[in-house]
Amino acid sequence: MDLIIQGIIKAFELIISFDPEVLGITWLSLKISGTATLISLFIGVSIGTAVALNNFYGKRLVISLINTGMSLPPVVVGLFVIILIWRNGPFGFLEILYTPTAIIIAQAIIATPIVMGISLAAIQSLPPNLRLQILSLGASRSQMVWILIKEARLPLLAAVMAGFGGVISEVGASIMVGGNIKGYSRVLTTATVMETGKGNFDIAIALGIILLILAFIINAVLTQVQQRRNIQ
Repeated sequence: MDLIIQGIIKAFELIISFDPEVLGITWLSLKISGTATLISLFIGVSIGTAVALNNFYGKRLVISLINTGMSLPPVVVGLFVIILIWRNGPFGFLEILYTPTAIIIAQAIIATPIVMGISLAAIQSLPPNLRLQILSLGASRSQMVWILIKEARLPLLAAVMAGFGGVISEVGASIMVGGNIKGYSRVLTTATVMETGKGNFDIAIALGIILLILAFIINAVLTQVQQRRNIQ
């Protein structure tokens, strides 16, 4: 219990004092996870919507693969990414191993199936005749897709929150492909693991609390946007 209290006190000390190292780690965590979420949003919503709106052979298999990807183990993602970008790997020439870029790639792969699966379910949950009604009013197919996405914006915002939550708290892939290098690729989760391994539990708890506060702030903002229509 004393460790938890010390960790809480340490967290407030680090926040109030604007510790430069903690601020740097926090900003990098937000930048990496935010970028990965935006990438996953673009890919996930596009593919999820396309699968939902089109009928083709093997569609159920594709949906099953997407749903399976929603529970993709981060360490498995980290393993395959590190194999691909290793210096002797097919993308080794890019020299991005142990860089923030590598973490963004790994986190985007983790978040994309989550966003894709929720987007797919959101579009499929819309009334079946809505598409026909929109097209009958003279809308083009691209306009119809955009209107459907707007109609499903509440669950799509939930997809954003789920994707961001999945990667901001991820540690396995980040530490594998990022290397946890101080001042360069160290994020809140990997720093927490490192401090725990060193026995600095107060600092580890403090970093964990800062991570929770950061996740809460981001999700609170997105929730306000999501629920604004219902409140009005």
